[in-house]
Amino acid sequence: MDKVTGQHQLGRFIFDPLNMTLQSDKGEKRLTRKESAFLKLLIEHRNQIMPRETALKKIWGGNDYFIGRSMDVFIAKLRKYLKDDPNINIVNIHGTGFKFEILAENIEN
Repeated sequence: MDKVTGQHQLGRFIFDPLNMTLQSDKGEKRLTRKESAFLKLLIEHRNQIMPRETALKKIWGGNDYFIGRSMDVFIAKLRKYLKDDPNINIVNIHGTGFKFEILAENIEN
């Protein structure tokens, strides 16, 4: 993370959680509040398994079937936004949660 701007370099992308934007050489994507909060949470748990319940409680405030399905839609959206960089993956860990993987060497916190 850039200490001055608060932005995160994610491979080919620059994520700005304050302005809720995801930038790449193809342009800028404005994220919703929940998309931005969820991406920030994934970054905080980068390359670690994040329990599904952690995201459900922190971002959605609960943990039931319908909220879980809503989160699955957000994961699909984030995958779509990040698909242009093959070094970035959101991996489902069956029965446990997710792992936000950044495989590139030039990662900034």
